[in-house]
Amino acid sequence: MEVKHILKLLESEKAEKFLIEMYGKAGVIKNRARYVHVAEEFAKKFGEKQVSLFSSAGRTEISGNHTDHNQGKVLAGSIDLDCVAVAAANGTDEIHIISETYDQEFTIQIHDLAPSAKKAGTVDLTKGMLKGFLEMGKKIGGFDAYITSNVISAAGVSSSAAYEMLICSMINTFFNDGELDVVSYAHIGKYAENHYWDKASGLLDQMACAVGGMITIDFKDPKKPVVERIDYDFGAQDHSLIIVQTGKGHADLSEEYSSIPKEMGKVAAVFQKTVLAELSEEEVLANVSRVIKEAGDRAFLRALHFFEENRRVEAEVAALRENRFEDFLKLVTESGNSSWKWLQNCYVGGETEQGITAALALTELFVRKKGCGACRVHGGGFAGVIMAILPNAVVDEYITYIEKAVGEGSAYRMSIRPYGAVCVDRYIE
Repeated sequence: MEVKHILKLLESEKAEKFLIEMYGKAGVIKNRARYVHVAEEFAKKFGEKQVSLFSSAGRTEISGNHTDHNQGKVLAGSIDLDCVAVAAANGTDEIHIISETYDQEFTIQIHDLAPSAKKAGTVDLTKGMLKGFLEMGKKIGGFDAYITSNVISAAGVSSSAAYEMLICSMINTFFNDGELDVVSYAHIGKYAENHYWDKASGLLDQMACAVGGMITIDFKDPKKPVVERIDYDFGAQDHSLIIVQTGKGHADLSEEYSSIPKEMGKVAAVFQKTVLAELSEEEVLANVSRVIKEAGDRAFLRALHFFEENRRVEAEVAALRENRFEDFLKLVTESGNSSWKWLQNCYVGGETEQGITAALALTELFVRKKGCGACRVHGGGFAGVIMAILPNAVVDEYITYIEKAVGEGSAYRMSIRPYGAVCVDRYIE
């Protein structure tokens, strides 16, 4: 359809319903304006063409902190922060992308998909996704795209995976008749990060961005993870997710991050296994002294976190399916406490700079005073970001409270949305 037709559709009742589902009533005006903006900018940059409108969500990890690398279980969700784009097939062998948010403009020749020597950046990532489609035996072609994003960088909400799933949606729509499912999208994103960024990524981020709503993933078979969508209306509970960037960071946390799977692997190795998913908690508890002697105290505690966190994911899924929201919040709090005490990824040992734990302590005091809500570390940990789940009635008060401590503009309110990576046309035509 032409840009002028998209602009007309965005004013329709059908579009209004879609925007409410995606962003809530309070977000309709702002996000409709974003869609209009990318459509108009596309027309300015690329001229009048037959275009499509796309959206791909950021994600939040709700439970299952540091379990996926040992083939455990997670609970995650697509959020209402997203990448939005207008794009059109151009009938050439060139891909032209303008990323407004990151002030990038680049061209890719589809017959030259070799990564750069540095294997980094958006161009390499995009080439990796194109190559991923070819590796699956699928088609690619030239297209033009104008993209904007409000998915926060460096906040554990997967801005890169949101971009990956957006591009996958375009290529699937334009050149593959929409035949790929979102699980295939996730594998393509993983392929791109593994081979074009040399990043040992799994499928968690891509799955959570692509599928939509709340999902649980069992990584027991990492090549074929079991993904289940949780049919639950989070918005109906009148709660919001708040991500808080604590403003504290360290230049290099790779050693801290890698210590977690390394130490969990040490516990598994005590039993001649590779990952903790090959063991049971009972086996470890029956051999505590041996585990501590061979793997160490912290490794033992981190293994306990893994087993208990898997149990919590199962319990949280059951609570949501049975509409026991207060039980779900209690389990989220348990998950956060386990990350803090047993997994020990809320601060770097020996450091006096502890932004995450300070923000968590303040949030716990707020939750206790109000008698509602939950909080936990968000993402990899050690520095950076926490998550709170609070009733909408107290969210504004909390944001004022926490930003007074950690800095203005550090808290972001968001909600779970029902759609992940989508071609918007089908929902508003």
